[in-house]
Amino acid sequence: MRLLFLTPQMPYPPRQGAALRNWGLISNLARDHDVTVLTFAAPSRSPGDEGPLRALAHVETVTPPVRTLRARLRDLLTTRQPDMALRLAAPRYARRLAALLAETAFDVVQIGGIEMAPYLDTVRAASAAQVVFDDYNCEYLLQKRAFLTDLRSPRHWPGAAYSFIQWRRLRRYEAHICRRADLVLAVSERDGALLRRLAPGREVLVIPNGIESDAYRPDRVPPGPRLPSPALVFTGTMDFRPNVDAVLWFARRVLPRIRAQVTGVHLFVVGQRPHRRLDALRADPAITLTGWVADARPYIAQATVYIAPLRIGGGTRLKLLEAMALSRPVVATRLGAEGYPVADGRELLLADRPAEFAAAVVALLRDPARRAALGEAARAFVERGYDWRAIVPRLERRLRERRGGHTS
Repeated sequence: MRLLFLTPQMPYPPRQGAALRNWGLISNLARDHDVTVLTFAAPSRSPGDEGPLRALAHVETVTPPVRTLRARLRDLLTTRQPDMALRLAAPRYARRLAALLAETAFDVVQIGGIEMAPYLDTVRAASAAQVVFDDYNCEYLLQKRAFLTDLRSPRHWPGAAYSFIQWRRLRRYEAHICRRADLVLAVSERDGALLRRLAPGREVLVIPNGIESDAYRPDRVPPGPRLPSPALVFTGTMDFRPNVDAVLWFARRVLPRIRAQVTGVHLFVVGQRPHRRLDALRADPAITLTGWVADARPYIAQATVYIAPLRIGGGTRLKLLEAMALSRPVVATRLGAEGYPVADGRELLLADRPAEFAAAVVALLRDPARRAALGEAARAFVERGYDWRAIVPRLERRLRERRGGHTS
């Protein structure tokens, strides 16, 4: 099959959620199929970093558009489109996409996330390919949860108003895109059920997030800075609102309770572009904001306990799979572990309130045997159902089946 992937950023290096997912799908499908990637990439990037991707697929890039705050405010007031649907709308990208579709008869065009959904019209106008919409998150649900979270605090009411508008717009837009696609991909059974309800009659296939579990074996992890023990580690893109909220909540409401019971605890927040809201944490000598790192695995591998204290969001978190694959004991909120069939006390510990979360972390810090047992169970969980080698054949089979009966 000839496959075209439309992605919001370069899938390699796979350093954050969307790139990790796209790299997993592309690198496995490219073994047996002809893959082309049309993506956004800044001119300042280092082309050498993309070598593994370019060895597998034909890659074309377009410089991402610059969208000012003024433009966003104008669009908020003058259109009914959600902000995400306008973020990467670029005439130059649309022209290059149309040219690619004219040059090659693709069997499948996969649209990666809401940000790339505006290009569905270009695909429909220029190609008879199957259109697959890969919905990285059930986006309207994410904004609904952000609205409900901000509503609790008067100082966050402006943010709540914004999220309320985006929630309603995204619900309408997401339903429209799902109805226009031939096949919708969801990352979890829960997201799948929500999307089927959003677009009745449209086929939704659950293709969970996965990882290359071999790359997360301890002997495959490259060396990194030596972390003091006990170390608590959180990873993620640190200008992403759910991650910022998670770290602030943990640092302010949970970490002081842990320190009152365990001495020497150090929190490492590992991820690029730390938001200015996190600047207040830099004054604490027991908290490190690393900023960008070439590889998060050395940090995760040294975590005494890995934390996922998320309170906002949707979909599933690849960060959780990374920590579990590295056999790290994990403490997460229920929302942080949402979408994975895990059980409290079996693969990880679950806690939602500050005192409960702190108690779970303290219990693991004091019990090396329990940490090892949870880490072993977590690694087995990933190997059993979340390795790309087991996941991608499901998508491949469905694409072949649909190709046989595809008429649009």
